[in-house]
Amino acid sequence: MDDIYIQRVLDGNQDAFRFLIKKYKNLSYSYAMSVVKDEFIAQEVLQTSFIKAYTKLHTFKRNAKFSTWLYRIVVNEAFKVLNKRKKDFLVYEETIVHDQIEADEMLSKADVDYQKYYINEALKKLGAKESLALRLFYLEEHSIKEVEDITGWNKTNIKVLLHRGRTNMKKILTMHFKDNEQTFDQWMN
Repeated sequence: MDDIYIQRVLDGNQDAFRFLIKKYKNLSYSYAMSVVKDEFIAQEVLQTSFIKAYTKLHTFKRNAKFSTWLYRIVVNEAFKVLNKRKKDFLVYEETIVHDQIEADEMLSKADVDYQKYYINEALKKLGAKESLALRLFYLEEHSIKEVEDITGWNKTNIKVLLHRGRTNMKKILTMHFKDNEQTFDQWMN
């Protein structure tokens, strides 16, 4: 289906690109957020990435999936913005203060949405590469090969990032549950 719209865009139909934007904007945004950790900057990354994809669509070789090619643009742009921000500004770490949740209230909310929320919060606290690797592999269920294609990282690097990411995520989530009766392992099961 993508090939039809890609060809329409290449033939001069600018509106055909809207289909591709609608189809891929949510995952692209998710990947950008994994890296830059800021909604507004992620939106800018997305906008820039879609513009680049549109203007460079003629260079897309159809031997790979369009989504992989597009996600690679998003990931590269996100890291480019992240590196620029690090150079331009002092790193300011925002400390988020959460109200203490009662143990019984926490247990009543331990459903899928609750887990997703805390997993996403933990992902925000991880480094950009670890966060992206975990999101691509576990949440989006891409294979190691697909993660390799999207990010440009080698297989060994991806496995190291996944291992570190899991370890660091467990530490973050354990810290959250430290003052509660529930342990991380109980919560995940």
